[in-house]
Amino acid sequence: MLDAIRWDSDLIRRYDLAGPRYTSYPTAVQFHGQVGTFDLFHALRDSRKALRPLSLYVHVPFCANICYYCACNKVITKDRGRALPYLQRLEQEIQLIACHLDPAQKVEQLHFGGGTPTFLSHDELRQLMAHLRKHFNLLDDDSGDYGIEIDPREADWSTMGLLRELGFNRVSIGLQDLDPAVQRAVNRLQSLEETRAVIDAARTLQFRSINIDLIYGLPKQTPENFARTVEEVISLQPDRLSVFNYAHLPERFMPQRRINGNELPAPAQKLEMLERTIEQLTAAGYRYIGMDHFALPDDELAIAQEEETLQRNFQGYTTHGHCDLIGLGVSAISQIGDLYCQNSSDLNGYQNTLAAAQLATSRGLVCNADDRLRRAVIQQLICNFSLDFAEIEQQFNIDFQGYFGALWPQLQGMASDGLIELDRERIEVLPAGRLLVRSVCMVFDAYLEQQNRQRFSRVI
Repeated sequence: MLDAIRWDSDLIRRYDLAGPRYTSYPTAVQFHGQVGTFDLFHALRDSRKALRPLSLYVHVPFCANICYYCACNKVITKDRGRALPYLQRLEQEIQLIACHLDPAQKVEQLHFGGGTPTFLSHDELRQLMAHLRKHFNLLDDDSGDYGIEIDPREADWSTMGLLRELGFNRVSIGLQDLDPAVQRAVNRLQSLEETRAVIDAARTLQFRSINIDLIYGLPKQTPENFARTVEEVISLQPDRLSVFNYAHLPERFMPQRRINGNELPAPAQKLEMLERTIEQLTAAGYRYIGMDHFALPDDELAIAQEEETLQRNFQGYTTHGHCDLIGLGVSAISQIGDLYCQNSSDLNGYQNTLAAAQLATSRGLVCNADDRLRRAVIQQLICNFSLDFAEIEQQFNIDFQGYFGALWPQLQGMASDGLIELDRERIEVLPAGRLLVRSVCMVFDAYLEQQNRQRFSRVI
């Protein structure tokens, strides 16, 4: 079975290195300032000519309260009025981008992230969605994947009703941990009742999919209290679960400096949390999709993985990797054909650039032939846990073993260790290697040796 995982403590100790999560290849670390709006306009023109379907990501950076673990691009404020000038510039960006695309290009996927998207008032959400519908070809028949991130402390039944009315049919709910001591240590007090109320509303209103996010490795967590959180979450029966490893990088993320490092669980405890979580979720019928993600067997991600059509992009695992991804808002990333580009991560910089009727593109990268080849290899491994050499050879007109000959000793070492099965025709990531698939992908990353590994979280 695809979802079979074998826990091997020895392999984990040896291969649990810091490395990218491969929501893209090359990763955002490689982005540079030589890519700008000219490159974006060129990519949009190509997208328009090819009439490629679209995936839209809209970043709403505001939160009313700070969560100490958070590494997202956000603005903490109680002043709801701060959203208004931002929304004015966001609507301007929507208009500037949309005029370079064809109205026939359907938006198959839409995602509101943040921050806390429901920081916006009901009227602001209505206006923003109306503006998107005016300028993009959003689907009206509920067939698209239209999702939004929800903080249950910022949403109630009326909020959920509004979101369903506006066309959203998927919700992703931040939970992280249910233990009150852990919640106090990270400044996120959120009851099970609040979370259950939002989920009940989503089910009653016929949202198609519910995802819950958990984090292991937070201060004051123990294997025992985290197992209780997982047990409670299983009783809520989300369609998908994301179980993230907390990466404590206070030198990079200022809010994390408020976390007492002495209260963080030891590495051995974190591994025990993950092992027990996998056991609990597997016993409850969830499948391991890969990279911290679990889904019920009838979920679209699980089905796509079975059919080898699963893909991965900046929105994580997806069934819409064939779409051009348009990122809107501060710090948002687009992936259009071979172009990656990112908006300014500074809120004032983003707003001021758009106030001057210019797009806020600040950096990016255009993939070369080697990037495209390695991207396809990494995508296959991370989504399917397998790689067929003939398929890559045919697609890119190369001899696989000849092209990657220098990597063969590393791959043979992984095969000897039981991480992968390797022969002249394919790589198969074995059950003991699936939790470590990032380590296998890292072998094919041409940029990794030049990078500071401290920028990345550990594989597990």
